[in-house]
Amino acid sequence: MQAKAILRHTPTSPRKMRLVAGLVRGKQVDQAKAILLNSTKSASRNVMVTLKSAVANYSQLNPDERVSDNELFVKEVFVDEGSSLKRLLPAPMGRAYRIRKRSNHLTIVVDKVKTPVTK
Repeated sequence: MQAKAILRHTPTSPRKMRLVAGLVRGKQVDQAKAILLNSTKSASRNVMVTLKSAVANYSQLNPDERVSDNELFVKEVFVDEGSSLKRLLPAPMGRAYRIRKRSNHLTIVVDKVKTPVTK
């Protein structure tokens, strides 16, 4: 039984968020958390919050089974483009440049590993 978490309207460009999302795709949850804690990207905080929410949603959907972080893995991670705020910046000779402040929607799906890896 998989569980997902969605973080909407994050004020970061989708391109920057996809760089961080690609780091944790397909990894076990404990490895993904370690990667995100050591990442220098500011988007890693938002991915960490959403990953923790997805794990909590999994435990909420499956109250009878106790699952640790190394038994779960990140099944899907994708970043969709959100709404853009359009702003104007003054330019020379009475003109204006358009600034697009982009946002994104982050979705993380976690599931239980079929054969858990033991160390």
